[in-house]
Amino acid sequence: MTLALIALGGNLGDVVSNFQFALDWLDELGEVTLKSSLYRTVPVGVPDAQDDYLNAVVALETTLPAEELLEELLNIEHARGRERFIKNGARTLDLDLLAYGDTVLTTERLTLPHPRMWDRAFVMKPLSDILPDWKHPQKGETVFAGVSGMDLEGIGLEAEVW
Repeated sequence: MTLALIALGGNLGDVVSNFQFALDWLDELGEVTLKSSLYRTVPVGVPDAQDDYLNAVVALETTLPAEELLEELLNIEHARGRERFIKNGARTLDLDLLAYGDTVLTTERLTLPHPRMWDRAFVMKPLSDILPDWKHPQKGETVFAGVSGMDLEGIGLEAEVW
């Protein structure tokens, strides 16, 4: 089994329901062992005015190889109506594979760990809920250290349990 870290986000439709749909599907691919609180976040780097996002991070123990897991994440997004017409556009569900064990990988389709995770408070804050001591395999820095220097303005706790 490999520990995969997955970020969830969305700002269209019933986002909590979409997150639960994703969790149910992920549980068929392994076992969701940890789930962060749910955070409401102000959109960052978006092309137009959008509603706030809901964000969370989960830990999944799985035997699927990273590339297959990525394909399943895309399938889950598609099943919930995700369309990719506008970069950083509003979305029903966004699933990002943040890390896959200690794998460091760069292919045409997948970069691990996620190249921008350490720059995104909407990822790091929920990740710090569940794995503050997790170390980035390239940086050697813990999530706790990474989030402690971040500006967390615009990120608010929506729900501890969802």
